Amino acid sequence: MNAAVRIGGPWFEDFEHGQVFEDAPGLTLGAGHAAAHQAITGDRLRLALDAPLARAVTGRREPLAHPNLVCDVAIGQSTGPTQRVRGNLFYRGLVLARPVFLGETLRTRTEVVGLKQNRSGSGLVALRIRTTDERGEPVLDFWRCPMIPLRDPDADTGHADAFDDIPSSLDPEGVERAVPGEWDVGPLRDAVPGPHHEALAPGESLVVEAGETVTGATELARLTLNVAMAHTDSTRSSHGRRLVYGGHTIAVAAAHATRAIPALATIVAWRGCDHLAPVFEGDVLRTEIHVESVEPRDSGGALAGLRAQVSAVRGAEGDPEPVLDWSFLALVA
Repeated sequence: MNAAVRIGGPWFEDFEHGQVFEDAPGLTLGAGHAAAHQAITGDRLRLALDAPLARAVTGRREPLAHPNLVCDVAIGQSTGPTQRVRGNLFYRGLVLARPVFLGETLRTRTEVVGLKQNRSGSGLVALRIRTTDERGEPVLDFWRCPMIPLRDPDADTGHADAFDDIPSSLDPEGVERAVPGEWDVGPLRDAVPGPHHEALAPGESLVVEAGETVTGATELARLTLNVAMAHTDSTRSSHGRRLVYGGHTIAVAAAHATRAIPALATIVAWRGCDHLAPVFEGDVLRTEIHVESVEPRDSGGALAGLRAQVSAVRGAEGDPEPVLDWSFLALVA
């Protein structure tokens, strides 16, 4: 009888510089994906919910895909080589090259660009992730850094990269090209209450009082093609329970941002995103939004630099624990 072939992702020892993974299925975004994503995260981004309003703003007949749905799918498609992940430390340089609409197909290429062994029987794998549409046109190009265990905890791989080649700031020209200047944000401004962009002041903080209980975590992982074992198999998590997909926490923060700023048209880029602690099903997430910059646009609205700091309350008597620090750029009417 032939030995069984085990199907699973690589261990840290198996990674090499320059490895490329592009075997994830392409995903055609549909109304079902949009509805499921919104139901799990509770987002209120108007242009992803209100088709007539979206047409008036974007000039497109197709419904707008929520930018966080696009990012969640791209990240999920990159998890084939990181199935054994213990946690994802950061995202860098994420710019949505253009808005994505339902009916488009996303395909993702993942490349190993850095390796650094830890002392804890694991290592950091720096990945560059490029997502394109069905025509091969760029949608996303960014870096993320998962922590992967070693097969042999005592092995010495010699990997000690400093990750200096990973940019710590956004490309201003890339951001400028990504802002949809052809959009008319006037109808959004007319349709929703403030604060509009001129009412936002750098240094201001917006606290969303209502927490969001994390549910549907495994469903969101599956929806976005995320195959990391820790999200669906508690026996594969170093915490002894399923770990919530990081994109889930970020999407809840985005949902809170749209509650605080209803005139938010879309998210253009992430300045930085650090996961500070794990999140688990049943945690209650609370978000404070800080306004860091407001840059009015000649084409209408403003590009607002926002920072979402998210804490998790675990259990009725638990104290809030910081779990996410996410800085992003959003177009606000």
